[in-house]
Amino acid sequence: MNRLWRRFQAIAPWLAPGLHIKRWLVILIIGVTFISLGLAYLLRWVYVAGTYPQFVQVLTLQFLPRPVRALLFGAVGVVFTLWGFVELNRSLLSPFVASRADFSPRVYRHHRRRRRGPRIVCIGGGTGMPSVLRGLKAYTDNLTAIVTVADDGGSSGRLRSGLGLLPPGDFRNNLAALSEAEAIVTQLFQYRFTSGAGLDGHAFGNLYLAAMAGVTGSFEQGLLESSRVLAVRGRVLPSTLELVQLVADIEDEGGRLIRVRGESLIPEHGAGRHIHHVYLEPENPRAYPEAIRAILNADMIVAGPGSLYTSVLPNLLVPEIAQAVKAARAVKVYVCNIATQPGETAGYDVDDHAQAIVDHAGKGVFHFVLANDAIDETPPPGGRSEWVRLPKHPPSGYRLITADLRDRERPWRHDPERMARALIDLLADVTGRRYERI
Repeated sequence: MNRLWRRFQAIAPWLAPGLHIKRWLVILIIGVTFISLGLAYLLRWVYVAGTYPQFVQVLTLQFLPRPVRALLFGAVGVVFTLWGFVELNRSLLSPFVASRADFSPRVYRHHRRRRRGPRIVCIGGGTGMPSVLRGLKAYTDNLTAIVTVADDGGSSGRLRSGLGLLPPGDFRNNLAALSEAEAIVTQLFQYRFTSGAGLDGHAFGNLYLAAMAGVTGSFEQGLLESSRVLAVRGRVLPSTLELVQLVADIEDEGGRLIRVRGESLIPEHGAGRHIHHVYLEPENPRAYPEAIRAILNADMIVAGPGSLYTSVLPNLLVPEIAQAVKAARAVKVYVCNIATQPGETAGYDVDDHAQAIVDHAGKGVFHFVLANDAIDETPPPGGRSEWVRLPKHPPSGYRLITADLRDRERPWRHDPERMARALIDLLADVTGRRYERI
């Protein structure tokens, strides 16, 4: 009896609301019932037509009233049906779970809740984008990262110039952030070779994506297959498939404009100067269609955090991307950096960041700006950055949302959990739907 009770306790959680199991279990029981009726008619015919020894009457419980017999046989049938259902699913799914502990109603419930989570598109690049993805994946699996392809420095730049690939660095970081096994995948993908002819300085993740592009025949197909191999919860897409170059007009001390070509050179030449405008060459590149589709179907669109001129804006400089963001009915948020970036945003406050987006992509791109309101007295380390201050005057053209977004260990960077919670709370306030962290 105790063993049956323990078995029932193991099965009962699978019948909890929200797992979408009971409906199929009912269908299964209906099918079993019809099969049982057919067998019952057959057995009754055989039983009436023949003569059987005494032990058959004992086995069929003929000494009990028929209602009691029906109840006993029905209860035993239900127990065996549920037991077989759970164990069959355990056997079928065992190749896809890491351990027996992973096969539980709690894990399955969390999986289903994440699949029903909001559709969120994140736009950007650099080191800021993985941070927001890392926080949001606790609420939903419906994440799409749209990544800039203007990177031309380091390992990515070498692969771009040598193989004609889209720069894989930002894709590598975001795939790792969305992977189920984030810790080990991040460590593996970030590993850089320190010796070897042609390998020195290359990140393993960049070489992996280059190899996948070669195996599958295209960079975008390599991204798709990599998402499957790495069990990525979401998608990572390029803003465009064209090999674009980021160009900046930088204003010097005398007010003259200096033209700088190359994403990696802009912060270097922008030090101590003001970036007047950035644009892409060639102009008007075609957007990646899946990126447009994701934006138009999104519940929330998040740009940033990250380098304003070299990570966030290059995506919005693809005309179709900016047009899709404006046309989308989603809640649109720009997440402002906590600290200024040398060579790009020195002296900028929150409103300066927001105005730069308006200057490049037009008005109405974002309805909300999320900014940090916990300003430390001690400046950021290095002596070249400063905290991004809140606007001195009421903002115009957007609604400012503030919260303590600082990482506890590195207060000049965003804490993924705090940032995600602020974004989800904003989405809930606008839509009236509540989303819980899983």
